[in-house]
Amino acid sequence: MVRVGKSVQNLSAVCSDCILIPPLPPPVPSFLLFLSSSSPLLPLPLLFFLLLLLLLKQRQTSSCSSQCLHFTLRFTVWFFLHFSLSLSLSLSLSLSVSLSLSLSHTHTKSDASCVSAVRNRLREIVGASTNWSDHQQAMTERVSLSSMLARSQQDLPSRRMKDSYLEVFLPLGSEPQLREKYLTFHNTVRFGRILEDLDSLAVLISYSHTYNPDLKRSPLSIVTALVDKIDMRHHVIYPDCDIKFSGHVTWVGKTSIEAKMHMSQFRDGVFSPVLDATFVMVARDPENKRAAFVNPIQPDGPDEEKILQEGEANKSRRVDLSTASLLKVAPTDEERKLIHSLFLHTLDSNTVSFRSRVLPPSSVWMEDAKLKGLEICHPQERNIFNRIFGGFLMRKAYELGWANASSYGGCRPKLVAVDDILFQKPVEIGSLLMLSSQVCYTQDHYIQVRVHSEVFDPLTRQHNTTNVFHFTFSSDQHVPNVVPKTYGESMLYLDGKRHFNQTSSAHFCVTLKKRTS
Repeated sequence: MVRVGKSVQNLSAVCSDCILIPPLPPPVPSFLLFLSSSSPLLPLPLLFFLLLLLLLKQRQTSSCSSQCLHFTLRFTVWFFLHFSLSLSLSLSLSLSVSLSLSLSHTHTKSDASCVSAVRNRLREIVGASTNWSDHQQAMTERVSLSSMLARSQQDLPSRRMKDSYLEVFLPLGSEPQLREKYLTFHNTVRFGRILEDLDSLAVLISYSHTYNPDLKRSPLSIVTALVDKIDMRHHVIYPDCDIKFSGHVTWVGKTSIEAKMHMSQFRDGVFSPVLDATFVMVARDPENKRAAFVNPIQPDGPDEEKILQEGEANKSRRVDLSTASLLKVAPTDEERKLIHSLFLHTLDSNTVSFRSRVLPPSSVWMEDAKLKGLEICHPQERNIFNRIFGGFLMRKAYELGWANASSYGGCRPKLVAVDDILFQKPVEIGSLLMLSSQVCYTQDHYIQVRVHSEVFDPLTRQHNTTNVFHFTFSSDQHVPNVVPKTYGESMLYLDGKRHFNQTSSAHFCVTLKKRTS
């Protein structure tokens, strides 16, 4: 079926484009068009000579009237002006194109290394199609690739980190037509679009690690399991400067892959770092029903050995955080004391009652710091495995979280970090995706936002959680304290505090100390 909303958009665009088109200039003799098109640098005196011969020939003809002679003279003048203008425009256009190409090629690569080619390359790897009906058929045919899966990890050859290294470019500076897709109304780059590009690149990096030259299509279905962390090194992303993404595999389990990526932007003649991102991917069988083995990794030198050890430490940290989750164990003694202290500060001193609650000064009840949204998941947002693209989910969650932080803080917030985005279940096409954003912790100028996404089935009336997102924002001014009222909100408060503390890197702690001193 056709999306009615899109049809209304198209009708509106057609109506707005109904304008008058100016008439075309009079036709030009075919041999003159041939001369001007085939030889744009043909000397003008030669053209005038040919026109004069035509004029004299018509003059000598008895059938040529004065009206015909006047027409020929007018045509000669018109052709001279027309050709001179065309020649000057052609020369200027040629010069500008040559100049722009020479400037853009100073720090960019071919189209094959651009962001726009990443998803096309992924479709080639798995045999997907851009057409919806063909795509469904291609996914059905992938079932036959199960026989190509390795029975154990020992059956697969080891890979080096440089085997999966990729660099792709987003030419916002050298190709201005791309800017509208990435531009915000604040004249900056939409970070949600950057999340989409990072997600696609992480998948391609993982497929580069598992590449088998003997297979035309990969039997693996590699999907995003977790966005471990994204640390912002520069808060402003310029919309008129080229962006470079680079990354490679840094750690490998039996069926999982850790990929680290870096984003930099070309400004003042050099690429300056913008962010560092760590994604965890998992490999599945062609039907995406069970886990599949991936190639082991072999470090080459002490530097890669150190990177591999960091990957092992990240895995241990993720296991510890999962074990200590507030959904599994009780808060610590220090956390329980903190919650009790918050509760005592909200009691009404005029009454001796636990039910009489009063909001402290410069504070906001947690229940009043929410923002919700709904998305209908159309086929346009599908990934190469016929489900909703994870980058699309991250973009929608980030934009809702940003709007929530903006309305809470009363100003435009800046992203500090993205932490622990968990993909619990895939989102099917046609789902009703419900997003709920909650400010769960605040400190000084910082706002911790948690976005919960779930799929709602209107037939069964069931809700199933698909993703949980954590974003840390900073404000230009002091933000009010968010205060929990119920026990469930208190657990959200503690969970937000944990994520806030976890994202504190060295430079983040220094900034925080400067502002609190």
